[in-house]
Amino acid sequence: MPTALQKKRHWLLYTLLLLLLTGVAVVLSLTTGEIAIRLTDIPRHLSDTGSLEHGVLWHLRIPRTLLGFAIGGGLSLAGAILQGIYRNPLVEPYTLGISGGASLGVTLVIVLGLQSMSIVFLPVAGFIGALATIFLVYTLSIRKGALNITRMLLIGLMISFISSSIMMFLMSITTRDNIPGIVFWIMGSLSAQSNPMMVWGMVSLSLICLFLAYLFVMPLNALRLGEVKATHLGINANATIRILFIITSLLAGACVAVAGIIGFVGLVIPHIVRQWVGTDYRILLISSFFSGSIFLILCDIVARTIISPNELPIGVITGIVGGVFFVILLSRSLKKTPSL
Repeated sequence: MPTALQKKRHWLLYTLLLLLLTGVAVVLSLTTGEIAIRLTDIPRHLSDTGSLEHGVLWHLRIPRTLLGFAIGGGLSLAGAILQGIYRNPLVEPYTLGISGGASLGVTLVIVLGLQSMSIVFLPVAGFIGALATIFLVYTLSIRKGALNITRMLLIGLMISFISSSIMMFLMSITTRDNIPGIVFWIMGSLSAQSNPMMVWGMVSLSLICLFLAYLFVMPLNALRLGEVKATHLGINANATIRILFIITSLLAGACVAVAGIIGFVGLVIPHIVRQWVGTDYRILLISSFFSGSIFLILCDIVARTIISPNELPIGVITGIVGGVFFVILLSRSLKKTPSL
């Protein structure tokens, strides 16, 4: 049984390793692509505003790398928190219908032709759709002043199905020219059109949510025992769940609004990290965040290079890789479970 000091040393080493791997992923993202750029040449290219490499770095690779860091970390963080709240490793941010609401908002904008008016219309519409879903799920889940998390999960699933059905209906009645844009957005992409406000806003939001989540590490650890036992330990379970639900929902809604639906990050990464570092949220939160960032940055490299000069939607890569990993993990856990 490791002592508290040994445990903290292991946590520190693991955090430093993740920081190192994040740096490696960032370097690979900046140097890899159709135009190869050496790491030592990056400062020179960034100072030469007239070069092709400067445009590639400043307008394409740096924004995509920052978004990969923020969105991968944000989705994984949201997944880790929600899995702790529900005490269910199969819960992810999209389970609550957030992706369905955001997709419906974006589809409406594309069908109505509003995206041609401004570049920010799509993410704004996605965020409004996500917020509307969050409000609806939260309101319908309250019974007699208490928040029922099981009811919330079921309502989120139903709203997701309803949103998907309405979106399919809109796609069936719109013109053929609109369908590729809807499908590409649904499959996810980190190409945020080099909008600095969108990129830095997403980075700031993800780091702020990571900080806020750390204010609730002890309540999260207590909630692993169940709401009743957490209450006996002096934790206000209802208030904690409400605040964490709002934080994770806003974070997931922003991720979907900016990059579309990128599946499996919020489901698989926290599940894998939990196998490595345990269930203590003091290490699980930051480990999930950086692991999600590394995973999405690497997936983005594959998405934009595997069929270069064309680009695959990043959701295709995360779905394949994440799905394979999850099946492997699930099969291993079933082998370890004794038969009845």
